Amino acid sequence: MTANADFSLSVVLPAHNEAGNIEPVVRDALEKLPEMVDRFEILIVDDGSRDETGRIADRLAAGDERVKVIHHPKNRGYGCAWRTGISVASGSWIFFMDSDRQFDIGEIAKLLPYRDGHDVVTGFRIARRDPYYRFLVGSCFNILVKVLFKVHLRDIDCGFKMFRAPLLKSMRLESPGALINTEIHAKANLAGARLKEVGINHYPRRVGRQSGTKPKVMLRAAWEIIQLRRQLGRYKASRLEGIEAEGFPATETGTHTS
Repeated sequence: MTANADFSLSVVLPAHNEAGNIEPVVRDALEKLPEMVDRFEILIVDDGSRDETGRIADRLAAGDERVKVIHHPKNRGYGCAWRTGISVASGSWIFFMDSDRQFDIGEIAKLLPYRDGHDVVTGFRIARRDPYYRFLVGSCFNILVKVLFKVHLRDIDCGFKMFRAPLLKSMRLESPGALINTEIHAKANLAGARLKEVGINHYPRRVGRQSGTKPKVMLRAAWEIIQLRRQLGRYKASRLEGIEAEGFPATETGTHTS
């Protein structure tokens, strides 16, 4: 277990139609986390699921006080699920993991040693276990993010990362969808956040469907990119005028370690 008495962890699990995955993910977390963390909570954000995800999550919460569920009445998007998790998290650090069983929460042990001296500890998938077309789309998106937002991560959309809670709670986040990762990292860079990247394993999806490469989702992501560019542009302009923008701490120089 961690020896830091001030450390507590909020695990945020965004879930949309993950009835076949959410129970194994939560039970695995309840089994493994006590070996590494003294104080933790598991926050399931049911993002308007149309299957049994919400009912399964409620049953898990009823059986263990460390599990809590927040329901969105309708599907609001991946970014909105993150923002909900951030708003209710009570831990000193907030950890995000996708609920599709493509990650092993036990690998958080690789991230925890780096929290001293860093504000963001993010995983990158050593070998991505997705269909080739998803790998291709992800690689192109990584390049686009580096060019447009100066965010130089190996794997920007890896759904396995943790942040100091005050850093996230100080941001006014707006992205409703998958661009939430880019928005957070761009703003963290501008805030001077100290970042560490750690390689983790990635596993094939066993049940359920991924929606990230559907045309509708990709068009929405393109619109979010335009909106985020405008938002960051307004922030930079305000800095030139000597006005501190809402949602950003005052410093601008970020640091990165691999």
